[in-house]
Amino acid sequence: MFRKYISSLVLLATIHFAEAQTFIQAYQNRANQVSQSNVNTYLQEFEALGVKRTGTTQNTNAFNWIKNKYTSFGYNTAHFQEHSWTANGLSSKNFIVTKTGTLYPNKFVIVCGHFDSINGPGTNDNGSGTSIILEIARILKDIPTEYSIKFIHFSGEEQGLLGSSRYVSEIVNGTSPKMDIKVVVNLDQVGGLATKANTKLYHDKDQSAPNSNNAAAAIAVQELANCTTLYSPLGVDFDPAESTDYVPFQQNGEIITGYWEFEGGYSNPYVHTANDLYVNMDPVYVFNVGKAAVGAIQHFAVASTSILAVEDISLSKILESVEFYPNPAKNTLNLKMDNPSKAFTFELTDMSGSQILINKKNAHQIDISHLKAGVYLGTITIDSEKVTKKIIIE
Repeated sequence: MFRKYISSLVLLATIHFAEAQTFIQAYQNRANQVSQSNVNTYLQEFEALGVKRTGTTQNTNAFNWIKNKYTSFGYNTAHFQEHSWTANGLSSKNFIVTKTGTLYPNKFVIVCGHFDSINGPGTNDNGSGTSIILEIARILKDIPTEYSIKFIHFSGEEQGLLGSSRYVSEIVNGTSPKMDIKVVVNLDQVGGLATKANTKLYHDKDQSAPNSNNAAAAIAVQELANCTTLYSPLGVDFDPAESTDYVPFQQNGEIITGYWEFEGGYSNPYVHTANDLYVNMDPVYVFNVGKAAVGAIQHFAVASTSILAVEDISLSKILESVEFYPNPAKNTLNLKMDNPSKAFTFELTDMSGSQILINKKNAHQIDISHLKAGVYLGTITIDSEKVTKKIIIE
């Protein structure tokens, strides 16, 4: 995605999102199901597929990889739509998965992002957004939602929003009556930088013509940000809408918002280069954005509030309590968590995903004096559930 702002005036609200925003434990429980291990795997597999330039074999391979992930989650052909398109001499396909709502099956919350890349594998731009969409779809697969959800993976974004433009003109407006869309939430370039403390998230504001949808979009972006505060550890900031796949929807009069990595005075030097790689990202940041997104999509789609079993909630709280200290650490790394008697495994990997150390002895103090200085990922596993945090060794 090219970082390009679109701006205009914000008018008074004409459409309101009726659902009140308060903390919902069931939403948090599901946000806690985002798996760092899954995120790492998605990112690494996405990277291994190579440069996914629209119209190439690698692009087709990425399309099939995404489709296979949904099949592994339990979705089937009844949920799938393959939207073939041709534009500017390029041909490709968008992949759409529809989860039908219980009360409003013909009104849609769209969760989208692109899977094509340019000049490099695009592990951040946009393997990061792709990975989070996959986790949302996996976690919400069997959760009843009042509104229908469409998970959409676009191609052709890097050549000028080709796939999303064709989807809006051929599918959204080609439906009779026109497709009824509640909100479009786009995920693009949310991987952060390995060398930064990635603790904030941008939330995208629609400030562009047509102005008729701007005020309702302003409400949506605030609700999106509220969910980030409620269901993730990330801080909140705002930026104008980017030149990415929600733009054709916005120009069609739809309500749009989305996420962008918080750059806070720096620009990502790796995007659109051969070095847009896993090793240069912050997978823990992707994990945290995923928690925010799972909370938000439940809010917009109004998910069931049935909660997990008591023992699962307890386990989630234990995992949430995990702390590594000191951080940065030098010779010894200490582990703190609620219920320290709970059996666990500790694993340390480098930023490329290679295992450096594994400890199966429930040790709360780990010798790291033999390790090189650098950034690592520490993972605690309890009863097959995991939490991963970034660790800096000096």
